[in-house]
Amino acid sequence: MIEIPKQSAEVFEILSKGQFICSNSGRDLVRKLYNAINNDFDAYYMYFAGINLILEEGDEYYYFVRTDNRADLERKLDIAMKWIDIIDFLKTFDNGFGSGFRFRPSSILVRLSVDADLKNKLEGLKKYAGGKDKHAEIINKILDQLEKDNFIEVENEMTEEYKTLASFDYLEQLILNINIPEDIQNEIPE
Repeated sequence: MIEIPKQSAEVFEILSKGQFICSNSGRDLVRKLYNAINNDFDAYYMYFAGINLILEEGDEYYYFVRTDNRADLERKLDIAMKWIDIIDFLKTFDNGFGSGFRFRPSSILVRLSVDADLKNKLEGLKKYAGGKDKHAEIINKILDQLEKDNFIEVENEMTEEYKTLASFDYLEQLILNINIPEDIQNEIPE
């Protein structure tokens, strides 16, 4: 019989929503859950495997992968394309954008006024912003999505400063793992 890890309900509550448990979260509960998993990974892994969930470990974060293949390929590709567009925008804003990076939405807005490439990439993000047209609204909608999915969190509400969490590495690895063989690279429409 598998012993149930003590905080499995709290871990399940977060990870089952497609979110991450990160070592550098500003929330005490999330950091405590990260440490609990980190200290007894095998027990958590075995417990969740028993209910068809695979507990995966990233660089300073944990997440679930389902063993069944319920999601269709088109939906997965649409989601991947959304994240690629968002990462492209954020890396254009600052190439160092990654785990531990701190920023303010106002800094992005200031940069938009002098960077045409960044402005064009933001225009491309309108499709993910639910019909928003103003730059500030689009940025806020994208940041809300990143926060909801546990890739960033508000570190200081007074100054509206955000911190990028370790789980952001998951998105970066997603992009790095895309391999387009050189012989078909020129066949892909732009």
